[in-house]
Amino acid sequence: MKVVVTDYTFPDLAMEEAIISSAGCELIGRQCATEADLISLVADADCVITQFAKVNANVIAAMNKASAIVRYGIGVDNVDLEAARSHGIPVCNIPDYCIDEVADHTLAFILGATRQVVTHTVNLRNGEWGTKVPASAMKALRDLTVGVVGFGRIGREVVRRLLPFKCKVLVFDPIASVAEINAAGATAIDSTEALFSQSDVLTLHCPSNAQTRKMINAAAIAKLPSGAILINVARGDLVDTDALVDALKSGHLGAAALDVCDPEPIPADHALRKLPNVILAPHIASTSPTAVRKLRETAATLAATAIGKKLPPNVVNGVTAPRAHPRPD
Repeated sequence: MKVVVTDYTFPDLAMEEAIISSAGCELIGRQCATEADLISLVADADCVITQFAKVNANVIAAMNKASAIVRYGIGVDNVDLEAARSHGIPVCNIPDYCIDEVADHTLAFILGATRQVVTHTVNLRNGEWGTKVPASAMKALRDLTVGVVGFGRIGREVVRRLLPFKCKVLVFDPIASVAEINAAGATAIDSTEALFSQSDVLTLHCPSNAQTRKMINAAAIAKLPSGAILINVARGDLVDTDALVDALKSGHLGAAALDVCDPEPIPADHALRKLPNVILAPHIASTSPTAVRKLRETAATLAATAIGKKLPPNVVNGVTAPRAHPRPD
């Protein structure tokens, strides 16, 4: 039996191989760049592990034997969930890794943007001294309202970290209960429009799906107070990048701090790389030795469960039983 990895950003697959080989299976890792590469790799795989590759309907249709698709990560927007469901293939994620790392990174971004850390570091490296920005750009969280979109595992940890800074914290989440949000010390808001209009800092912690893609567009940005700060450590396509750049250039947005972007990687000549009011990171908010180990070992364990003809945990596409009748070799 064979488990395949479509793509990965790790130095090797030794952690995964130790778990998969102990289950009596072979592990094959590739760096698939095209749909054709993916189709060739997954055709006879008993389980598929993927990181960023686009596992679309054509790729899924080519899976003759796969008992599961496992995503390295929390989000599953690179996998066609409905196509997998229609073929009876469960799609699994790792929902409980990197929670603290991403929440910490969010706070680092918020503090970096409100206290103009990067701006003054660059100023000093250029041989200058003194305040580079007007006093109005040096903000204290005590005086600000922070809007949080999404109250899942990461959103909750962000709220927990924000409260000691004495800011007002508002939360919009269409699923979480008002009582749950209020009990955490934040204030529940019943619409994104109301959240946006009150948020001096807006931080995104929701999945990418049909309802949330491009939710931060020109109309949404216009609702934010002048000088507001946008933080995105969730998914790049939550934000209309052109609208974001326009708002940063006009000054309507005071700053943005982005770990994710649309597109990724950010092109070398893109305006976001040049604007002085932007903090950027290359999609690394989830990273720490502990988080990476948990991610990789959990993914391999889920794959081993699936090839053992059991339904693995963390299924996100509604499949409730192991794939019933995989096609024969």
